[in-house]
Amino acid sequence: MSQRITLLALTFTASGLVSRHRAIGFDGAQATVQGQRVAGVAHFDAADGDDLTVGCAGTEIIETGAAIAITDTLIIDAEGRAIPSSGELSVDAGGTAVTSTAADGAILSGGDMPEYVFADPLETADGAGEFIEVLLRR
Repeated sequence: MSQRITLLALTFTASGLVSRHRAIGFDGAQATVQGQRVAGVAHFDAADGDDLTVGCAGTEIIETGAAIAITDTLIIDAEGRAIPSSGELSVDAGGTAVTSTAADGAILSGGDMPEYVFADPLETADGAGEFIEVLLRR
């Protein structure tokens, strides 16, 4: 396991059980939806209602949920672990109606992407259950 350089740590109240080195949502709960938006990474285990320190900026140590290459961009799996994103954003043919003659294809709307990329790896992982240093994005 590597170092972590926390530039911003916030205190949350844990909502449910939280495991250290797992991603935490803005509600203080460990992430449970693949690709969800997260506040940061838990610094230690916490029980429901406990205060919890979450690294929100800088580098953090996170548990992996899959093999990770140094060139991957990272999202969260359904257990709060880091996994590679599914790739470039695309729109399936016929999935979005064209609403303008100038659109020449699809129009993307909304403010959030389907997968929230939260970090870039600073180390590789051969599979799930490893601990790597990542550079958090904001």
